[in-house]
Amino acid sequence: MPGLAHEKRHPAPVAGVDEAGRGPLAGPVVAAAVILPDRGAPRGLDDSKKLSATERHRLHDRLLACARVGIGIVEADEIDRLNIHWATMKAMTLAVDALFAHAEGGPAHILVDGNRLPRWGYAATAIVGGDAASRSIAAASIVAKHTRDRIMIAHAETWPAYNWHSNKGYGCRHHLAALREHGPTPLHRRSFAPVARAELPFADGMSLSGYTPPLGLADGPNHKL
Repeated sequence: MPGLAHEKRHPAPVAGVDEAGRGPLAGPVVAAAVILPDRGAPRGLDDSKKLSATERHRLHDRLLACARVGIGIVEADEIDRLNIHWATMKAMTLAVDALFAHAEGGPAHILVDGNRLPRWGYAATAIVGGDAASRSIAAASIVAKHTRDRIMIAHAETWPAYNWHSNKGYGCRHHLAALREHGPTPLHRRSFAPVARAELPFADGMSLSGYTPPLGLADGPNHKL
């Protein structure tokens, strides 16, 4: 289970940052930044990949109730413009910026899952496998993963053929078959090879211009898109 050894090496408060959604063919990349409370953090925080959807949901709600949370969302059209690496860096930056806009202020140090840091002026440390080593990063991984899953489940209502309620936009067999049959939607990342190879254009030419994320995810003082 992740602990607090990394957090204790730096001045408080320390934020953990992680992302969800680098690999899918459709939907946004989502990052979360979390400052855990000194007391009262929920038990069971772990790498989101090791938790069930039910456990992530429970911990997500507990974290939003007790921790400082910032969320950054970068949509598919911007992923195509920036590439997925820089879109992920932007999502992380937005999430951390949201913490600094919080009434209680931002972190003194930031722990980021992975081996690269965004180009920002904040004091930060990259930790490979951080979601399994740092409790703050584990918390961020849970918030990012649950938030993105909710977005894709909501989009599945509009685009049922792609089975996003189950695959969350990843390139599973059902999703790839639907992509070949129906072509890409406005939520697909056209810079990703399986989407670029899809022969059929989206029927009515919709775009993401002016698109609003579902479920009110842009609302609230802790969220910044």
